[in-house]
Amino acid sequence: MIDILVPELPESVADAGVATWLKAAGDFVERDEVLVEIETDKVVLEVPATASGILKEILEEEGATVLSKQVLGRLEEGDASSASTPASAESASVAQKNDAVIDASPSVRRLLQDKGIDASLIKGTGKGGMILREDVEKYSSTDKTVVDTPKTADIVTAVAARSDKRVAMTRLRKRVAERLLEAKNSTAMLTTFNEVNMQPIMALRKQYQEIFEKKHGVRLGFMSFYIKAVTEALKRYPEVNAAIDGEDIVYHNFFDISIAVSTPRGLVTPVLRDTDTLGLADIEKGIKALAIKGRDGKLTVDEMTGGNFTITNGGVFGSLLSTPIINPPQAAILGMHKIEERPMAINGEVVILPMMYLALSYDHRLIDGKESVGFLVTIKELLEDPTRLLLDI
Repeated sequence: MIDILVPELPESVADAGVATWLKAAGDFVERDEVLVEIETDKVVLEVPATASGILKEILEEEGATVLSKQVLGRLEEGDASSASTPASAESASVAQKNDAVIDASPSVRRLLQDKGIDASLIKGTGKGGMILREDVEKYSSTDKTVVDTPKTADIVTAVAARSDKRVAMTRLRKRVAERLLEAKNSTAMLTTFNEVNMQPIMALRKQYQEIFEKKHGVRLGFMSFYIKAVTEALKRYPEVNAAIDGEDIVYHNFFDISIAVSTPRGLVTPVLRDTDTLGLADIEKGIKALAIKGRDGKLTVDEMTGGNFTITNGGVFGSLLSTPIINPPQAAILGMHKIEERPMAINGEVVILPMMYLALSYDHRLIDGKESVGFLVTIKELLEDPTRLLLDI
């Protein structure tokens, strides 16, 4: 009998919770097939089978709190022929449902569970028939039963049918809430704004997009320009690339940028490291890799740890202006927003330009107004004249 153990948790993680069992007791599993997902306050860890066999026993049910190396269940090693045949149509249905659920990413599996949808009813449109988030949303929106009720419907019955759904807050959501509250209560946070003309970068992308993608195998996006501009501004304003530790100020001589990513489980900030050594193509590849891992719930603790400065792009959701909250212990965060065509006065003439608001929230205990405004103006100048990024001026 083989014990199924909780993975070794990092020192910064005290315990974890059993999020989802992907197999039921009695199921046959292949070696390296994921059995259960363990959720910490930072990432979701997948626990695979160390050998092929039958899942004999589940010791810790979903929602249980577990520690590092704790036994979750037991697996009896063997081949598929040793697995018992389902004794009833109901057992067969459950097994079929489990197989369908597995053919989806962890975030989609969680969505199916939350909505109480049988995955076998959904036809996946992803690669190899994989169920995508869009498939689940489409099924949810169309699976509505229309019921004709008399005009004299009993009001009391209608009111009684109203109900609330109460679910436990995930560990990640609780941790996000704690950190946001910590930032509000422990920093002297202030936000300064500016706006940037995105026409030069948009023209540059349009001119070289096809060549760039053909050579590097990745699309040229706006985020790589943002990160390059932020990195250069951090070099010129070291106070923004610093942190307060007790009564000391820690100045970082490296450039690790956190990128705020919204996932089905909550907001996460994976880190792109040593951005001062990366070109635009390397940055785009790094962002793409982190985004895919975030979507599939496969970010590691190391990829979530550290970061000297955070960039958040609410513009992808249509936000025109916001005041982002600092990600402690960092000293500042930059908010990018929706690019909107607006009439602007240029050399005494009104011109329609694609404009975007920038918002820099910073800890006033460490960064003064002069540095914060100068930092934001530097980013504006670099984005409005991207040639400066290449010439380092």
